[in-house]
Amino acid sequence: MKGIENNGQYSKIEKSTTLKGNIKSKTDIRIDGNVDGEVITTGKVILGKESNVIGKILCGNADVEGKFDGELTVSGTLNLKAGSNVKGKVKIQKLIVESGSIFNANCSMHSAEDGVKKLNSLNEQEKKAEEPMANVL
Repeated sequence: MKGIENNGQYSKIEKSTTLKGNIKSKTDIRIDGNVDGEVITTGKVILGKESNVIGKILCGNADVEGKFDGELTVSGTLNLKAGSNVKGKVKIQKLIVESGSIFNANCSMHSAEDGVKKLNSLNEQEKKAEEPMANVL
């Protein structure tokens, strides 16, 4: 896992966890539980065998072993492992599909530059949102 420099650490959602809401990170994320919402990271997203994600994911790279239903945008490589089940709308640069995976999605492929531009524009929006606002009386 290679997100930003994080000393080999990554965020993890355990299989006994259910999360409704949005996750924004600059590091890698491993999901083994249930997520209903949006996951955005410049790093890698790993959906473990027990995972069930409904919503939207935007990331640098992704490995899927569990279930995903929604909109998945990967600026790099999407790797579907045996036993994975992906439904919805997928936009990727590269796709690797192992035998035994289920892929029922509307898939479009983009260039590496397009994927990086999308992640960069999200980072710029995030930086602008973090800038302090002046009080106007």
